[in-house]
Formats: sequence, structure tokens, C-alpha cells
Amino acid sequence: MKKILLFIAAITIFSCGKDKVVLLPEISQSEITEIQDVSPAYLFYDETQKDSIELNRKNLISTTNWLVNVDKRLTLKQVIPHIKSLQEKKSNSSHKNKKSKNYFTCNDTSKKNLGFVEFTDVIYTEKRIVNILADNHLVPYNTLIIYFESLESMKIISFFDKINITHSNIQKLNNDIISLSKKENTTIKLCFDKNLTFKNYILIKSVLLHLINKEISISKEEFISN
Repeated sequence: MKKILLFIAAITIFSCGKDKVVLLPEISQSEITEIQDVSPAYLFYDETQKDSIELNRKNLISTTNWLVNVDKRLTLKQVIPHIKSLQEKKSNSSHKNKKSKNYFTCNDTSKKNLGFVEFTDVIYTEKRIVNILADNHLVPYNTLIIYFESLESMKIISFFDKINITHSNIQKLNNDIISLSKKENTTIKLCFDKNLTFKNYILIKSVLLHLINKEISISKEEFISN
């Protein structure tokens, strides 16, 4: 019999006499704090494995909301292929529930409890950054593409019909984007370095989610630079 124990900073799975721990990424404030009718999947960080990753999806039920628990030490290069596979599994299921959604589980530090970041409609595209820059159709008018190399460094690689290169700390991200987005109906497209940790990916996403308003929208397509 399998037992699932929930903690604030980590999720521990007890199965077959062995404990496995997922260290959750942290966010300062989550708008989603409670979800009903769920089933979980786990992406473990495993130093004994060649790729340091292990996926457990045995308990997933296609008609439920999926809570995907990803260890914050994993990189996007490791995580995203598994996330895409899970998305395909659910969309191709013969027992789909159109109302069910997918969420990443996080540690909400403000509430000292679990919080959730939805990724139901996110489309992950793995593509080299040079190819993204070369594709003019990716940069229509009123579109801002931001490339995140790390938590401390970002590049505004395209803003409207110009190419601007700037660097900014994540803590200044909110004000920087608002000041750049002076025209109405701005769309932000996100590009993340494949070596970014899942911890930093979630932190960046949580900041950006608070920017969504009638003037600024975030594209559902996210690029993972490989």
C-alpha cells in the first residue's frame, strides 16, 4: 500500500519500503491554493541515475486535475520532455474531461502551505535561440520576447519591431516589463535556457503571472532553448 505525505517544502512518497522526496519550488504568493478531484505525478531528482531524474505517474487518472510535483533541482532540459509526454498522454486519452486542468505543485512561502501554477494550455517548443531570432514570424508587432539565461540575467531580445538587449535582475522584472510595454495589447513570449533549474523557472513564472492585464498578455507558447 502506498502512502502520500504532504509537507510544506517537500513531498515524501513512501512506496515499497523506500522513501522518495520531491523538493518543491517556492513562490511568494499563489492565486491557486486549493484544487479538488486530483491525481498526482512525480518527477524525482535522483543522483544515482545517469540523467538524475525519475518519473512516477502510476496514479494519474485522465479525467481528474493533474498535480505534477517536480523537484526544484532538476533542469528544464530534464523536465520538459516528461511534461510534454504527460500533456500528450492526457490529450490523447479516450476518457478525457475537458474541464480538468494541469498544475505544478509549489511551496507558497507567504501562506506556508501548498500553492499551484497552472500549465494546462502551455505549449513547450524546444528550439535553438538563434533559430528563434531568425524566425521573423515569431516577432509580430507589439510582441516582446524575453530570453531567461538565469535567475539573475534576462535579455530582451526583441521588442516590437526593434532589437534591444538589456540585462535585469529578476527582482526588477515587474517594473522593467511594464516600463517597456508602453503600447496597448502587448504580447510577451518567453524563452528559457535549457539549463535553468525548475526552481528558477517557477519563480520567474510566478512573477510574470501577476503582470497579466488588459494591456499585457503572455503567450501560451514557451520556448526552451536547446
